[in-house]
Amino acid sequence: MSYPTAATPISGLRQRHPLLTFAASRLAWLVVTLFVISVLVFGATKLLPGDPAQAILGLTATPERVAVLREQLGLNRPVLEQYLSWLGGMVHGDFGKSAVADVTVWSAIGPKVANSLWLMVVVTIFAVPISVVLALLSANRQGGPLDRTINASTIVLAAQPEFVVGIATVVLLSTGVFEWFPAVSLVFGSESVVGSPKVIVLPALTLTLLVVPYLLRLVRASAVEVVESEYIRAAQLRGVTGWRLLLRHAFPNVAPPMLQAIVLTIVYLVGGAVIVETVFSFPGMGLALVQAVRIRDLPIIQALVLIIAALYLVLTAVADVLTIVLTPRLRTARR
Repeated sequence: MSYPTAATPISGLRQRHPLLTFAASRLAWLVVTLFVISVLVFGATKLLPGDPAQAILGLTATPERVAVLREQLGLNRPVLEQYLSWLGGMVHGDFGKSAVADVTVWSAIGPKVANSLWLMVVVTIFAVPISVVLALLSANRQGGPLDRTINASTIVLAAQPEFVVGIATVVLLSTGVFEWFPAVSLVFGSESVVGSPKVIVLPALTLTLLVVPYLLRLVRASAVEVVESEYIRAAQLRGVTGWRLLLRHAFPNVAPPMLQAIVLTIVYLVGGAVIVETVFSFPGMGLALVQAVRIRDLPIIQALVLIIAALYLVLTAVADVLTIVLTPRLRTARR
């Protein structure tokens, strides 16, 4: 006679709901990883050389003023107590106050986070379809004139630095050949770029030109493998050709690796578009992080880095779950 063990309900849950179990495990790892990142971020900001209070007030500040500011910022407390207080505020949505301006951290970075997310959405809406369509066409016509043209164009674009592409779009569409869009994003304070669509065109165009070559080549590599597979050959022998072959037979098998490539692209847009935001003075997270580092505003630095890390982890976890949903053999595999 066998008796149920404590592991029986868990193993039964894994067999009945493998996707739910995987999603729960990814969520648990996300929380643990985010906790580790919070420790690293807080520790790294504490290890920066110099006194933050002295850096904020300047070299001409008196010792008394520096001491008062250190007291206000809580820099006199033990490091562990500072971290626990900061982490507790983060968990409850309280990012604290800026060390430089008399405003809360969220009021200072909230609009910038929203602007970066909107820029990310706009670029994704245009870059993903363009990359997927060109990648499928290129893979279906390997070695042809279209394939060679697409490959040459992507290599040329991929070799260009961000600021070169940004300056080229400014010269072409703002100050030189045409004067259609503003050269810089003239959005101040807590304003949103959503209400000023013209200011987002050049940054979005620049980022699209930068990410399309990378995304296109990743998708094309997967599409080439799929197009050369046996079931595609069998579909061609049955008379299936053109867009029907690409969309009905090739695309479902290209979708999982394509999804991972899209997530990596979006992650770059979230935290890696610092140079583009700087070129266009776009009020996003990248520019805000650069400015916060310059003036040693530690609460804003900590909040922005943690938000970027959280977005990266969430997007990666969502991509992993969707990959399993789109791949039947992974969905039914034993975990």
